[in-house]
This record gives sequence, C-alpha cells and structure tokens, in this order.
Amino acid sequence: MNDAVEREKSEKLKKSNWWWPGVVATSLAGVAAVAFRGCWHAKMSWPIGVQGYSYQVCLTCGAKRLFDETTFSAYGPFRYDLNELIAREEPTKSKSLPLADVQRPLSSQPAQSTVRGSR
Repeated sequence: MNDAVEREKSEKLKKSNWWWPGVVATSLAGVAAVAFRGCWHAKMSWPIGVQGYSYQVCLTCGAKRLFDETTFSAYGPFRYDLNELIAREEPTKSKSLPLADVQRPLSSQPAQSTVRGSR
C-alpha cells in the first residue's frame, strides 16, 4: 500500500511541476527582448517644428524621429541628434521640390499694372 501511495505522490509531483520551466523560459525571453531592444518608443510627443522640419520626441528616452505634417505620421529612423536626422533628410527633400518653389528668369518686358484708377 505504501508503494501505491508513493507512486501516486510522485505522479502528482510530476504533473504539478511541469509549469515552472515554461514560466522561466518565457520570463527570460521577455527580459532578453527588453534588454536587446531597449526603449519601445510608445509615448511620443506632439510634433515640434524647427528649421523647416517637424519631429517627435520619445518621452521615455528622448530619441527623435522626423514627422510628416501632410500625412500626420512619423517616418525615418530614431536618432538622438536632430541635426543628424536633418542631414539625412536634406538630400531627399531637395530632390522633391515643388514646381512653385523653383525660380524662373524674369522677362525683359515691364509688368503691366493691373490697378485701374482715374487719370
């Protein structure tokens, strides 16, 4: 009888101890993800405009990311130095200038006045 009771006890222990390796593995994986990933940038500031560019700042770690006001979305990599972000963005911004910003040569004829007044 003692032998049967001991067998039951050992089976219960085997069944009840199965969970801890899974918990330890899950915990270690979570810790590793946070340690290697760093900040998740979940809390971002409202867009800030400086030098003709808009950007957002992570409220947790201070990393900056460029922001497009027309689509109201952040784009590009996260960096701590704003000047580095702007330097990275300038070549793409200068290529996509709208036609209205391009200066055209002035004509040699004088402009006619459109204001009509009494003579």
